[in-house]
Parts: sequence; structure tokens; C-alpha cells
Amino acid sequence: MDGNGRWAEAKGQRRLEGHRAGADSVRDITRASRELGLEAITLYAFSSQNWARPAEEVAGLMQLLREFLIGERSEILDNQIRLEAIGDIDKLPPMVKEPLDELRAASSHHRAMTLTLALSYGGRESIVRAVQAIARDAASGVLRPEDLDVARFSGYLPTAALPPLDLLIRTSGEQRISNFMLWEIAYAELVFTDVLWPEFRRQHLYECLDVYANRERRFGLTSAQLASDV
Repeated sequence: MDGNGRWAEAKGQRRLEGHRAGADSVRDITRASRELGLEAITLYAFSSQNWARPAEEVAGLMQLLREFLIGERSEILDNQIRLEAIGDIDKLPPMVKEPLDELRAASSHHRAMTLTLALSYGGRESIVRAVQAIARDAASGVLRPEDLDVARFSGYLPTAALPPLDLLIRTSGEQRISNFMLWEIAYAELVFTDVLWPEFRRQHLYECLDVYANRERRFGLTSAQLASDV
């Protein structure tokens, strides 16, 4: 969800106001995704590297996250949304972690849609943690190295319970992945839009989904093979 800071700076406002405006986009996109019947949506809200930002901005982001968790609690529960989180969650301050843990527990049985927040998250970091867990299991005899394959490795990632990643959308015109779901995007479709996140609304989501719908997803096969399968 990129472009909050630049949106605010272009308007002569503090960067935090851009993040506050971006929260409105989160609400609209989450609602639109649920109404469309999407199975899961993951929002890259705070990266492992974002901790290095100015302390004032980090503190403001944590406060906004707390406000979101408390303010959206009823809507999440009323609409049968299951809230999840991936990343180094234990690094979050108690003012965020406590309402996050409570809402995750309260919504754990919901099945309408899974909303995952990537918090203190990094794709490289999640792969390293998976490798550490695999090494521990191998050392203890739980896992034989020759039994490790793509599916088994994926099971060690924090996204193991999520469906395969189909579409990654990056806002603000930047065309890079920025350490997000590096393993999971292997066959995902990527869509880059110039719209800054505070201005990104459901009509922009629909446009991205239209682009996705017109892509040919071959997964290593040829177009002819896909046609014959149909």
C-alpha cells in the first residue's frame, strides 16, 4: 500500500496524515473484496525495514493501527471476516499486539474472507525463519532432507494456511516487490498502478482485477496446452 507519504507531502501535510488517509482506502478495499467474494486479501501494512523510519512516524503508524483494529472490530466480526497477521508480530508494541491478538482469536472461526495484515513483515525474513525451523526439524530427526520439496517448504512459511497468491497489486507507480512474499509470488500476476494508496478505491481495484482476468496464466505450459485442456 504505497504512496501515503508522497500523497501527504504533495498536499503540504505531515506524512502521518497520508497514512491516516490511507486507512480509508483499507476500509473501502476490504469491503469491496468481501462483496466481490474474494477468498483472501493480504495488506502489506508495515515492513521489517519500516522500523528504521523516524520514531515519530513509527509511533504514529502504531497508533493508527491500533485505531483500525478497534474501530473495525465490529465490521470484521459482523461480516464473518477472519483476521490474520504475518510477520514478526512479537515485535509490535502491546498497544497494537493486544487488540490484534484478541481480534484474531475472536474471528478465528469466520470463513467469509481472510484479511491478513503483514506487520513487521519481510519476505526474506520469513524465508530465513522457515529455513531455521526446517533445520531444527532436520536436526531432531522430524524431517529427512530428501523429504523436503516445494510443498513441504511452503508449509513452513507464515502464509501456509492462505490460498495460493494469484494477484499482487502495487500502488504509487513504483515497480518493485520490496521484500513482499518473495516465495509466494512465483506464479502470481503483478499489476502496477500509478494511483497513490490514499486515492486507491474500489474502482481501481476493479480495474486491476480486469487486467488480471485478461492475463493468460500458463504456469510453465504453452498456450496450446491450455487450449487443449479446456
